[in-house]
Amino acid sequence: MSRLQLTDEALTQALEESLDQGFLLLMQSYNERIYWHIRRLVVVHEDAQDASQETWIRVYRALAKRDREASLRSWLYTIATGEALRCLDRRREPMTALEDLLPSQQPLDPSSATARAVSEEEILLRLQQAILRLPQKQQLAFNLRYYEDMSYDEIARVIGSSPSSAKANYHLAKERIMKYLNEND
Repeated sequence: MSRLQLTDEALTQALEESLDQGFLLLMQSYNERIYWHIRRLVVVHEDAQDASQETWIRVYRALAKRDREASLRSWLYTIATGEALRCLDRRREPMTALEDLLPSQQPLDPSSATARAVSEEEILLRLQQAILRLPQKQQLAFNLRYYEDMSYDEIARVIGSSPSSAKANYHLAKERIMKYLNEND
C-alpha cells in the first residue's frame, strides 16, 4: 500500500462524508507512521504488527465519537501509544536485545560502501539503545518530537501531560541520549 499524504483537514472531511471510506484513507495516510511509532517503543516487529492492528481496530470503533477538539494526528498517536504500552505490559518474555536483531557481520574494509552502511546501522542501533534506556515519558516525548516532529502541545495530549512537561521530558531525554552516546564512543 503506497503512503498517501492527505492533510488532517482532508481526512476529517473524508470521515464526515463516509466513515468507511474516510477510515481507509486515514489508514493509508497513517499506517506506516503508526507502525514505526509503535515499533520504536516495542522494538519487536511481531509485537509492533499486533499493536498496530489493535490500534486500527480501536480507531475504527472510536471514530464516530472522537473528540474533534484534539488534532486527528494526536488522537491517533494517543491510541497507538496506549496500544504499544499495553503490549509492553503484556510481554512475558524478556525483550530481545537489539544486537540480536542484526545479522552477524564479518570484518569489513572501512572504506567500502558496505562498511559505511554498517557504521550507519551501528549508529542507529546505539541511538535506539539510548532511547530504550529512558524513562517511559521521556522515551515517548523524544520519539514523538524527533521522529514525528510533533509540537509540545501535541506531545502533551498524547502522553497525558502539560506542554511544559512534554518539553522538559524531551530535553531531559535528549541530554541523556547525548550522554549515553558520548560515554559509549
